[in-house]
Amino acid sequence: MPIFIPLAFIIVPVVEIAVFIHLGGEIGLWNTVLLIVLTAILGTWLLRSQGLATLQRAQESLARQVFPIAEVFDGLCLVVAGVLLLTPGFVTDAIGFLLFLPFTRMLLRVWIWKILARSENSRVWVNAGQPTEPPNGTRWYD
Repeated sequence: MPIFIPLAFIIVPVVEIAVFIHLGGEIGLWNTVLLIVLTAILGTWLLRSQGLATLQRAQESLARQVFPIAEVFDGLCLVVAGVLLLTPGFVTDAIGFLLFLPFTRMLLRVWIWKILARSENSRVWVNAGQPTEPPNGTRWYD
């Protein structure tokens, strides 16, 4: 796992440069630059609109005295999506746009929740610090 980040910093730029070269050859330099700028503008607009909607849902959850864990996760995904869309590159843009889709975020949330539920290192704590068990033998990620 520690080698993942340095590899990402090497592989992602190489892939992005290859895509730039290929796409620039297909549609031309200025069309490629225009496409990069348009995805950044669209990403900014999507981040603003979906971020405000997520913030509103989080406030509604807090008003009902429910911790907005899904909204916090969605907000984190939206921040990552915004960063990816503002980073020049088409591969990062594709990943960023996928993170703007609620369905993709839900799948990612369920996948991470399943990993955490199987982990020996994650617990749910309430009041006096006693770990809780799911009600009726169900699993937390269902």
